[in-house]
Amino acid sequence: MPAKRFTLLIIPEGSHQVRRYGIRRSMIKGILAAALVVVLALVGLIADYVVINLDRDELKRLQVENLTQREDLHHLVVRLEDLRKEMVVLSQNDAKVRVMAKLSAPKGDSIAGVGGPAGEDDVRQDFSDIQQRIDDVRRQIDLRRESQEEIQGILNDQRSLVAAKPSGWPVKGWLTSSFGLRSDPFNGRRKMHEGLDIASRTGSPVYATADGIVSKVMSGSGYGKVVIIDHGYGYRTTYGHNSKNHVKVGQRVRRGDRIASVGNTGRSTGSHVHYEIRFNGVPVNPRKYL
Repeated sequence: MPAKRFTLLIIPEGSHQVRRYGIRRSMIKGILAAALVVVLALVGLIADYVVINLDRDELKRLQVENLTQREDLHHLVVRLEDLRKEMVVLSQNDAKVRVMAKLSAPKGDSIAGVGGPAGEDDVRQDFSDIQQRIDDVRRQIDLRRESQEEIQGILNDQRSLVAAKPSGWPVKGWLTSSFGLRSDPFNGRRKMHEGLDIASRTGSPVYATADGIVSKVMSGSGYGKVVIIDHGYGYRTTYGHNSKNHVKVGQRVRRGDRIASVGNTGRSTGSHVHYEIRFNGVPVNPRKYL
């Protein structure tokens, strides 16, 4: 049977007197239980202190991160608003160019009139709203790019058309025969003259009157040595009676390039250039293009 009491002996150093204390078993259990409770309480306090410090550090980190995100969001809203304002200016300039080019407004164009200063309400908006505004700006950028590509294509076509349309004199000289019905210089019969005869000194340079590709370089009994240039857009020019041709078939030429020298070859009564313009295969009066 376990003892119900314990005796605690205390002998001071250098003394023969012994002090005796009786301790009950229940008291020892109570002391051990209290000690355990104190230890557990201390462990709990230490754990709470560590957790509180960790939570405090995490809270500070989250507060700093939240402040940084708010500042970034504010800057994003400001930059987005600046971008929208620039898009308004681009839209206005695009509209002016389209008016000058006689083009209709692009489909879905609604950027004009948007914008406004960024405030605190903008910062409080959630990211989905900001993303929606960004998507809207991206859509407007796509519209501007498509519009610019369309304008660029039309302007390129217009420049190509201007470059392909004959303009100016093919040679420095004087007009000796006009476009239309005339008396044939060889037999006197009335005959349609489908071009202009421009007299000049033999060997004088003959110039292309528009950009194009040389389609024919030949010699015959009619126009003698002749150069024919296809300019596209339905235009074709002919330069006849040359003394010498300086280009080859397939060669690309530009307005003002020398293509031949003035001569008196073929069915001709003197040194000159027979200059002819055809539009969609029909001869037209070159005087309108000089």
